[in-house]
Amino acid sequence: MLNYTFDWSVLWRQPYGAMMLSGIWTTLTLSLAAWCVAVVLGIGVAACRVFHNKCLRALGLGYVLVFRNIPFLVQLFFWYFAAPLLLPRSIQDWMYDTVPEYAFWCGATGLGMYTASRVAEQFRAGFLAISEDQYRAAYATGLRPAQVYGYVILPYAFRIIIPAFTTEFLTCFKNSALTMTIGVMEITHTAYIIDSFTWHGLETTTAASLCYLTIAQGVALVMWRIEKWTTIPGLIRRGG
Repeated sequence: MLNYTFDWSVLWRQPYGAMMLSGIWTTLTLSLAAWCVAVVLGIGVAACRVFHNKCLRALGLGYVLVFRNIPFLVQLFFWYFAAPLLLPRSIQDWMYDTVPEYAFWCGATGLGMYTASRVAEQFRAGFLAISEDQYRAAYATGLRPAQVYGYVILPYAFRIIIPAFTTEFLTCFKNSALTMTIGVMEITHTAYIIDSFTWHGLETTTAASLCYLTIAQGVALVMWRIEKWTTIPGLIRRGG
């Protein structure tokens, strides 16, 4: 350590600077793609969990139990290595050889499905936090069940769960680092590759940490502004 010579230029000199920027872009796009899957699927699962239909409630509960209780890394390996083996050989070859950036889309889908099980529980908590009077008032206007949830309940529930919603997005963003295990060149994998060429792991891991910290703080700040903007007076007691 005493003989270590710092060389921060590995972060911007070519080709490593371009690799680092590409890693940041890959992390952002993969996280956003996974988050879109998680939110859409999570809302659907949460709605199933609160409907009176027993089959839908069992379906929603089963999804949450399976995807929430298996580690994301195990799920990722299943979708990338095991699931394709259930398909005919010709489709396997097409997926691995023809689909562009198959690892990226596999990682985004797997991360989205895993995160959806957690997002669903947060939306379910938001749905249950709304009083029965609010539901009855919405139905009294003549809206159908889907319209009641889409126009009335969901906007209220979203405002209630914003703090937990923000935390879950940040968890999704950080979990994207695990996709390096299937070959996705996101921030962590890029830092590792640059380190293997330059032997300057201290600089690359420091840069990767700062990238995660900066992006996470930016997201938290934006969500904090959204929380203040969408607060319903009297519905949520605000802290100091």
